[in-house]
Amino acid sequence: MDATLDATAERTAVVVALADTRTDPPEAGPAGEQPAAEPPAAPAPPEPAPPAVPTASETSAADTADTADTADTADAAGAVGGPTVPAQAGPGGFGRPAEPAQRQPRPVLTELRLSAFGTHRSAVFPLGPLTLFAGPSGSGKSQALAAHEALAGLGSGALLEEVFPDPRARIPDRAVPDAQRRRGFRLGCTVDGPVGPVRLDLAVQAEPTLRIVGERLSQDGQVLLATALRDPGRRSVQAAWLTGGAIGVTRAPLPDDRLGTALLPLRVAGSTAGQRQVLAAAEQVVVALRAVFPCDPRPDLMRAAVPPGEGRLLGDCANLADVLRRTRSECGTRYALLAEAARTGCAGPVAGLDVRAPAGGAPVAAVLDRGPGRPATELARLGAGELRFLALALVLLTGPGVLAVDPAAELLSARQALTVLADDFDRGLDRRQSAELLRLALLSCGRGHIRLVAAVGEGTAATARDLPGVAVVDLGA
Repeated sequence: MDATLDATAERTAVVVALADTRTDPPEAGPAGEQPAAEPPAAPAPPEPAPPAVPTASETSAADTADTADTADTADAAGAVGGPTVPAQAGPGGFGRPAEPAQRQPRPVLTELRLSAFGTHRSAVFPLGPLTLFAGPSGSGKSQALAAHEALAGLGSGALLEEVFPDPRARIPDRAVPDAQRRRGFRLGCTVDGPVGPVRLDLAVQAEPTLRIVGERLSQDGQVLLATALRDPGRRSVQAAWLTGGAIGVTRAPLPDDRLGTALLPLRVAGSTAGQRQVLAAAEQVVVALRAVFPCDPRPDLMRAAVPPGEGRLLGDCANLADVLRRTRSECGTRYALLAEAARTGCAGPVAGLDVRAPAGGAPVAAVLDRGPGRPATELARLGAGELRFLALALVLLTGPGVLAVDPAAELLSARQALTVLADDFDRGLDRRQSAELLRLALLSCGRGHIRLVAAVGEGTAATARDLPGVAVVDLGA
């Protein structure tokens, strides 16, 4: 096929509107962020010939010329505007800007971007080792955590419909469809790690068909992977990723219901410098996204004895007793720390935690040891707040080997950081319990292997604002 079409023509060919084309003036979003102007809706024309690969300056100029707002505003909003084709190496070979002085030793999400996603408009949220979202009901705390969880699911290879079972709930209330009745949303993140910060941005069409219509993986201002929808009748997007060498760019179709970045390690050989940069960036993003544990303890499921299993804690913590059994036998230090926390978070005297595990595969039950001369208390008799406290304390004190997550097997666990997502983190907890969990979170997050992103009420947020090492994101301020 003729490869002479310039970057502007390609951009026009692949733009798929996910605009929130509101008829009323835009409002400032949570935390005072300013909304970005959305590009107008445009139908996808027939697929043109592949474009010539532009230089970095040509790509930037095309981006600015073909968007309704500036490229800077679109990037800050996490928007995937159009097809920015990866640039080839310059005359001196495959070059990159100078490396920063310090980098994250483990791949971690350092920024979450939401544009036209639920209540969020052009929102950019920095994520530290311990980040708490606070704000009134309806300010978007749960939406932010849902976006983080969706990115984690896509990074783990899940289908789009699995991570967005109700995609219409993520479309802004006042978003109106374009002429083809299309509506959608945008989300993105930055993953820092050994290779430096890498950006991932997605445009998702929610109506009439759920699909990823644009994806961009970039580093140091250079686009490494770009995908875009060219033919709405096909369940695929056209992808272009940096190759370097004589070829420059590789183009191929990718499915529109999976994250293209997660598929790159299966498609890229790594035989050129460009391919190796693409692989390193993609693998860093995938490692960080896979190491996420969404946690929402369900006290109603935690009261009953459970059959002995492999001792990996589920997201609802229903098998808490079995995990306590495993922790007691395999890690006495963590078990002692948990028992110490129970003295603060549980009512009445607490001498320790114990597990009743009858032989023969009988159900396992956990109890609180009340001390000499006092009968033990089964977990079934504890209050909902006490059960949530114990479950969250266990999550913060343990790691990927105990939690039911599937981290990247090709990377040592010591080089991975597990991110715990907890919506309504302090639900049903009193001030004493919340303060103790914050103490445990600071202890664990300070070591670098655990990170916490949680939504909390104002009481916990007020306490956290005075604690060094805790970042509180105030929404609706």
